[in-house]
Amino acid sequence: MNKVIRKVVTHASPDMDAITSTWLILRFLPGWENAEVNFVPAGQRLGNLTPEQAVKLTEPIELINGAEVLQVDTGLGPLDHHQTSDKNVCGTSLTFDFIKKSVNEGVLSTEKLEALQRIVNYVVEVDHFKEVFRKDLLANYQNFSITDILDGLKYQHPNDDRYYVEFISLCLDALVHELENNVWAETEIKEKGIEFETKWGKGLGVETINDTVVKMAQLMGYMVVIRKDPRKGYVRIKAKPDLEGEKGIDLTLTSEKLKKMDPNASWFLHVSKKMLLNGTPKNPKMKPTTLSLNAIIGVLKEV
Repeated sequence: MNKVIRKVVTHASPDMDAITSTWLILRFLPGWENAEVNFVPAGQRLGNLTPEQAVKLTEPIELINGAEVLQVDTGLGPLDHHQTSDKNVCGTSLTFDFIKKSVNEGVLSTEKLEALQRIVNYVVEVDHFKEVFRKDLLANYQNFSITDILDGLKYQHPNDDRYYVEFISLCLDALVHELENNVWAETEIKEKGIEFETKWGKGLGVETINDTVVKMAQLMGYMVVIRKDPRKGYVRIKAKPDLEGEKGIDLTLTSEKLKKMDPNASWFLHVSKKMLLNGTPKNPKMKPTTLSLNAIIGVLKEV
């Protein structure tokens, strides 16, 4: 039985749109995980079709010289977007739509689909230069994006298209896991979160194995967040950091009360007074507390 040859074709010096489209196919389109990646000059394509003929294609997979070929972000085919002025579409969004139609229902989890959609939304944004509408455009953290990493790779490894695809694909592999975790954390907060009032403002307590809920809840504006790990019993309390010159939250009194209530547990108050830990993967010798989440919430409501 002859092995099916499959190729993904995109343009040289690939940008985030070209790379993410390719990554989606290699990672999520059944049977395409080992497809060969080829590069052509921007706007061109494999095969003998003219641009006018390519625009009329309805099926993304072409048979060219005995190989199944998907051409993304170049060549004016079904997975290219340079024939439309729609600024909400790019090669990545077209590729993702094609993959969703090609994958059996249930193969990709709800969290995975949402994580991938967030990546697609980001690529659409940067492919149409919409990052100019972000806040704090010149802030240092803006330079730590995956697009800036790609730009740096092109200075570091000039004309190495295959390397760009491989490196950024590894980043996207990690990113999709992080975004899945974020989606899960958002669900945990919505379904399991216990809101409470403190003298500093709103607090949130959640019993979950997902530590990302702490970061997510802080980003949502909660002043104090408690996470209790139901498996190990460990507790993590984090408070909102201070703005310059601000005298904000101090967890010292909370720490003292919890130590009195459960002296056998290990409690570590960070020097900032914004983080109180009872157990951490960094120190497996710490003893978990026997206090319930509601008991700890009660302390924070009273201090």
